[in-house]
Amino acid sequence: MSDSWIVQNLLNALNTWNEKLSEIWQLLTQSPEEFKGGAIWDVIVAVHGALRAIGLALLVLFFVVGVMRTAGNFAEVKKPEHALKLFIRFVLAKGVVTYGLELMMALFRIVQGIISTAMNAAGFGSVQQMILPQEIVEAVEDCGFFESIPLWAVTLIGGLFITVLSFVMIMSVYGRFFKLYLYAAIAPVPLSTFAGAPSQSVGKSFIKSYAAVCLEGAVIVLACIIFSVFAASPPVADPDAAAVSMVWSYVGELVFNMLILVGTIKMADRVVREMMGL
Repeated sequence: MSDSWIVQNLLNALNTWNEKLSEIWQLLTQSPEEFKGGAIWDVIVAVHGALRAIGLALLVLFFVVGVMRTAGNFAEVKKPEHALKLFIRFVLAKGVVTYGLELMMALFRIVQGIISTAMNAAGFGSVQQMILPQEIVEAVEDCGFFESIPLWAVTLIGGLFITVLSFVMIMSVYGRFFKLYLYAAIAPVPLSTFAGAPSQSVGKSFIKSYAAVCLEGAVIVLACIIFSVFAASPPVADPDAAAVSMVWSYVGELVFNMLILVGTIKMADRVVREMMGL
């Protein structure tokens, strides 16, 4: 490694970025059961089990309210075809509440299949690492003390931007996992609304919102794949330019590309929701 503080500062910032990007790539291939060794998932399963009893009680309530609002009179309820329809609705709603967690994880695995397919189709087993061109390292090392002063400012600001963007990016991906856990924990309550025709729209919205959170992973993967193509062809350093201009041009283009990636990851939720009409 170079002895120059300027080079070391840039390398440290790029290493932080590469580490967070690799962590994101790993997180997107994990399921909630595997995240952090499964300790969080055990808590979520316990909360889900506790709320399942409440969900079943609400299921009966929504079913009764639905029957009262949809049936014109008691004689209509006694009709075999109408009674069978109500019975099937109640059984299906009870099954959704009872096995809601399994159904949600099945949906998550379907989306994970989409993510794996996108990775394999793009031919990326891992994200491309950002590297500092050798031309910049040599140009910085050849600078004298006074020439390096503006470089300190450029690399300090650029390194700070890269580091901050790294943590903003990883926080967005961690936020997706937190939303998955929240949806899984509270699922029995909104799923119980399927028992009544007037209230089933709540359950449908919940499923669509959960599917949107799952699909955020696909949008993030596509954004990382596109960025990896950019990373494979890093900004070209002009060997004839001054060291300050060379570093400024390189850092500026790098930060710009990183901003696009972070912005896409931050907007993944909005993009998916617009696609699903939410």
